[in-house]
Amino acid sequence: MLGFDFKEIATIGMVLFAVIDIVGTIPIVVDLRQKYGHIESEKASLAAGIIMITFLFVGEELLNLIGIDVHSFAVAGSFVLFFLAIEMILGIRLYKEEEASSASIVPLAFPLIAGAGTMTTLLSLKSQFQTINIVIAIIFNIILVFIVLKSSAKIEKMLGKNGLGVIRKTFGVVLLAIAVKLFAANVKGLFH
Repeated sequence: MLGFDFKEIATIGMVLFAVIDIVGTIPIVVDLRQKYGHIESEKASLAAGIIMITFLFVGEELLNLIGIDVHSFAVAGSFVLFFLAIEMILGIRLYKEEEASSASIVPLAFPLIAGAGTMTTLLSLKSQFQTINIVIAIIFNIILVFIVLKSSAKIEKMLGKNGLGVIRKTFGVVLLAIAVKLFAANVKGLFH
């Protein structure tokens, strides 16, 4: 039925959940809420969803326009994911975000939720999975993002600093394994 596959949706969903790392960004969300008072969860979630789905459909054409093939982008993406995973596991910051001026679209929807890692992952996933399954996984993740943003204060109190750290490191290891798999699956395509 149109390539609809629960196993694929679950796999893609887990990959996107690890890349988006909404639980790991709770400390940033809390900081933004303290700076700007209110976080527009609906606006941020909707904007991130639109950015991700749009990029899923026009990202490849955009790459073709500038002369980059999907395998090259996927290999580059595996490096981005690798470094994101290293950040999560070791608790270091390699990528420095610009200072925010408002908390709804920038930096929450982009680049925190739908950032470079997410975009790269989407195109890499597109080379391996059915588009319909990716779209469904994006929608599930956006719903999760919305729920987490809405209840970020409760989650922070419930998990505490140590709980958030454990979750972040666990998803870092998952992301590292995904980066290695992505690299292995696409590096052969560079030489054909």
